[in-house]
Amino acid sequence: MTTSTPVRRSRAGARPPGAAGPPRPRTRAGPQRRPLWMLLPGGVLLVAVIAVPLLVAVLISLLELDQYTFRQWTGAPLVGLGNYLAAWRETALGHAVTVSLGYSAIVTAVITPMGVAAALATQNRFRGRGLVRSVFLIPYVLPAFVVGTVWRIILQPDGVANSLLGLGNELWLNGPKSFWALVIVQIWSSWPLVYLLVLAGLQSVDPVAHEAAALDGAGCWTKLRYVIFPYLRGSIALGVIISFLHNVNNFTLPFVLFGVPSPHDVEVLPVLTYVETFQNFQFGLSAAMAVLSLLLISVPLAVYLRAVRLDTAEEGRTA
Repeated sequence: MTTSTPVRRSRAGARPPGAAGPPRPRTRAGPQRRPLWMLLPGGVLLVAVIAVPLLVAVLISLLELDQYTFRQWTGAPLVGLGNYLAAWRETALGHAVTVSLGYSAIVTAVITPMGVAAALATQNRFRGRGLVRSVFLIPYVLPAFVVGTVWRIILQPDGVANSLLGLGNELWLNGPKSFWALVIVQIWSSWPLVYLLVLAGLQSVDPVAHEAAALDGAGCWTKLRYVIFPYLRGSIALGVIISFLHNVNNFTLPFVLFGVPSPHDVEVLPVLTYVETFQNFQFGLSAAMAVLSLLLISVPLAVYLRAVRLDTAEEGRTA
C-alpha cells in the first residue's frame, strides 16, 4: 500500500524549502503614483502672488490709465505698445537704466572679493570668531530705511564724512558726487550677502582635499585656486546674480538717501517708476516701466539658470 505525500502550494513570492537565498520581495507592476495634489497649495500661492499681479501689470501697461480714468480702469482706452514707446521717448528711462546698471555693476564687482575674503578670514577657528561673524552681519540685517537715514546724516555738508576727510562743505547728496555716495552706501550695506553665501559654500569643502593639499606641500594661493575655489563657483555665482538683481531693483535706499525728485546722477529705474506712478499719476506709463524692468532683470537670471543647468548636466554625465 502506497501513501502519497500531499504537495503544498507555495505562496506567491515564497521559495521552495531547498532553495538558497532570501525570498524575493513582491513587486507592484505599473508606474509609481506620485502625490501631485501636494503641489496644489504652492501652485495656488504662486498663481495668486506672482501670476495674477504680473498679468494685471501687463494689462495696465497697455491702457491709457491716469488719474482721470483710474476709477473706471477696466474701460480705459487701449493704447497697445504706446506706453512703452512713450516711456522710452518722453521720459528719462534710458538714463535711469544706465544709472541702475552702472552702479549695480560697480557695487557687485567690489563686494564679491570683499565677501570672499571675509568668508575665508573667518572660516578657521579663533578666539572671538562668533563675535566677528556677528559684527560682519550688522550692515545686512539693518533695514534699508535705517541705513539710508543714518548715511544721509553722515553725508551732510557739515556731517561726519566731510569732517573726517577734511573736505569742508562738500556736497555728497547732490551733484556729481551723489553717484559715488550711492555706490559707497550700497557697498557698505550689501557685501555681507556674498559673505554669507561663500561662508556656506566653504562648509562643503571636503576635509580630505585639505589634507591631500597639505601632504603635497601646496601653498596658500595654490590651495585656494585648485582646492577651495572649485567648491565655491556656485556660491560666488549665486552671490553675484542676487547682488546685481538686488541693486538694480533697490528702491528704499536711493529714495531715503536722496529723496524725491532724486538728483539726475542717481535717478535709478525704481525711483523713476515711483515718480511716474505717485507724482505724475501716469499709471499705464509706470506699469510699462515696471514690465521693462522685469525684462531687464530676467536676462542675467536666465543666464545664471542656464549655467546651473549645464553644470548639473555635466555632473550627471561624470557620475
